[in-house]
Amino acid sequence: MLTHVVFFKLIDPSPEVAAEARERILAMRGHIPQLRDIEAGVDVVRSERSWDVALIARFDGRADLDAYSVHPAHLALVDWIVPRRERSCVVDYETP
Repeated sequence: MLTHVVFFKLIDPSPEVAAEARERILAMRGHIPQLRDIEAGVDVVRSERSWDVALIARFDGRADLDAYSVHPAHLALVDWIVPRRERSCVVDYETP
C-alpha cells in the first residue's frame, strides 16, 4: 500500500475556499480506478505551523500513484488548486 499525503497553504485561506478545495479533492472518489481511498480535511487549529487543507490518498503501489497523477480527474483538481495555493508539500510512503 502506498499512502500519498499532500498539504496545501492557500493564498486565500477563507473557510469558503478551503471547503471548496476539500470538496473538489473528495470529488475524485469513484472517478479514478487506481484510487483505493481518499480523505481531505480543513485545518481547525489554525496555528502558525498549520497548513490549510490536507489530502490523504491510498494506492496499491507506485504504478497506481503514477496513473492517478495523469488522470483527467486529478489534472482538473491540479488546474483548480494551483492558482489558489501559496505552496504545497507531499510525502509518499509505503506500508505493508
